[in-house]
Amino acid sequence: MTTAKNPASAMYDPMHDSSPGQHQPYPDSYWAAQSGEAPADDGMLSGDVSVDVAIIGAGYTGLSTAYHLATEHGVKAVVLEANQTAWGCSGRNAGFVLKSSGRKPYAQMQKQWGDAVMHGIYREFCEGVDTVKAMIAKGIDCDMQQPGYLRMAHKPSMCKVLQAQAELQQKMFGYQVEVLTQQQVQQQYVGDQQAFGALRYADGFGVNPLKLAWGYQRLARDAGTRIHSGSPVIDWQQQAGQQLLITPTARVQAKKVVIATNGYTPKNFHAGVQARTLPVLSQIIVTEPLTAEQLAACNFLTSHVVMDTRALKYYYRKLPDNRILFGGRGAITGKDAANPYYADRLLQVLQQSFPALQKIRYQYKWSGWVCMALDDIPHIYQADERGDVVYSMGYCGSGLSFSVQAGKRLAERVMGIAQPMLPLYQTALPKFPLPALRRLGQWGYFHYGKYKDLWF
Repeated sequence: MTTAKNPASAMYDPMHDSSPGQHQPYPDSYWAAQSGEAPADDGMLSGDVSVDVAIIGAGYTGLSTAYHLATEHGVKAVVLEANQTAWGCSGRNAGFVLKSSGRKPYAQMQKQWGDAVMHGIYREFCEGVDTVKAMIAKGIDCDMQQPGYLRMAHKPSMCKVLQAQAELQQKMFGYQVEVLTQQQVQQQYVGDQQAFGALRYADGFGVNPLKLAWGYQRLARDAGTRIHSGSPVIDWQQQAGQQLLITPTARVQAKKVVIATNGYTPKNFHAGVQARTLPVLSQIIVTEPLTAEQLAACNFLTSHVVMDTRALKYYYRKLPDNRILFGGRGAITGKDAANPYYADRLLQVLQQSFPALQKIRYQYKWSGWVCMALDDIPHIYQADERGDVVYSMGYCGSGLSFSVQAGKRLAERVMGIAQPMLPLYQTALPKFPLPALRRLGQWGYFHYGKYKDLWF
């Protein structure tokens, strides 16, 4: 077992490190500061156990898998978490609940796979949002905000692109999408000086993502799941046709294993997922609370979640205490994650959108890994020939709602239930060519994206 880097500065890098550590604290994020005490879990696993299903990772995917195994199939799984529940992306994200398709546009799906597959994928993402809402309705207090999602055109030429997206979604899905002019955006919603128009979706919304994950943990444990924090898998062996997972203080023999580690999957963790993902750092800042005068000067009337059309996207939302959460890409490597340049750059972009906020400062900054797939869609598949090890990965930064649907499908796959005939469920994550050069490719894409966002 290697010594983990310091997660407080986001130094853990899944491309280089073979362990995320053990019992590491949450990052110094706004969510961790605002969410109160974490709910009880089952503590560090001590003593050997034999189980039907072991789940590695206590984020949205793992908790949803455990919950659905227990409530729909009567299987009480054991969840092994290296650090804390939602220590990874589930507790670090911006809290956007969207019907998102990863990074692959529906028009591209239609061209590549046809109408039926495109419709099927759309339904899966709709079910993801519905499942999140249904689980919240079971009593999860996660600070839900006013529903609504604005997809902002970051330059005039993108208005035509958004119009085409709206027409496709209205025609193919009956999805009611409102097309807004620049004047409508700035007068009725928010005075963003870098917005030239927008699509408005009525069904996206913002939440506290850490509280949401803690709510999933309570539901899963109430259903009989055991969730062991501080229990990283430091070795993995095959023994008599079963999976043997070794933690620092226990050995778990399991008939089936679910890998639910996504962007935090350590280097060389399992051959079936090796070189199939690209972990990318996302950076978030949260400002000090805006005064009534500042809100008025920005005409910040909405609590809708907002994302722009850049290749290197920016996203933001007004939080319940009138702070602004603003996010975008972070460093390329974990070694550089704590560099203040990335948070300072986000603040500069925020101030370009809202000139009245030139004196605003951020009070929180943190970064975290999201998981990119080569083909820009998530995959729920098996990591071994027999199907005893299954995974869900590659949410492409849009996993908050779909990860819950993925957990539901993982539970079905574990039980041998046939999956929908969609690329999400019928194909493995594709391997990256020349995987040792993934970071170099990422660097090149970032430079291309900056050029494209300015000129294309």
